[in-house]
Amino acid sequence: MDRKEPLDQVKNRRDSALRALVSGVPYMNWLGVQFDRRGDELTAVLPFDEKLIGNPALPAIHGGVTAAFLEMTAIIELSWSTMWEDLESGRIAPDADVPDSLPRLPKTIDFTVDYLRSGLPRDVYARGRVVRAGRRYASVQIEAWQDNRAKLIAQATAHFLMPRG
Repeated sequence: MDRKEPLDQVKNRRDSALRALVSGVPYMNWLGVQFDRRGDELTAVLPFDEKLIGNPALPAIHGGVTAAFLEMTAIIELSWSTMWEDLESGRIAPDADVPDSLPRLPKTIDFTVDYLRSGLPRDVYARGRVVRAGRRYASVQIEAWQDNRAKLIAQATAHFLMPRG
């Protein structure tokens, strides 16, 4: 893009592209998953809601919700990182209102989650790190925590089939 592009236009373009990516996964909207973007870095946020509780006796966030949150974080992180160069150069401009402009999301090959401690009734945060992203295959590691990033509640490894084209 033109180096003289106003900062607010750069931010709007990036935010619009992120909204377009997230809109491609309806379950994320139902769970309330959000993404905090700082430049090219994303932190996923799962705001606490009573519907997320799987064991009311503890209470603890349902393991399936935790796993889904980690997988969705991996999908969005992988998609974001692979489209970043095209987005910044202006070659693509994803828009949630224009379905043909949305990038195709990678397909999960396998997903392994390690539950390290109970998810308490509070917000959960996650970050993914793309370990490898080739033309056909990608690997992503994800970590989730609540109050203290050093005390993970879960971590996962995901492998994906990359979309063609």
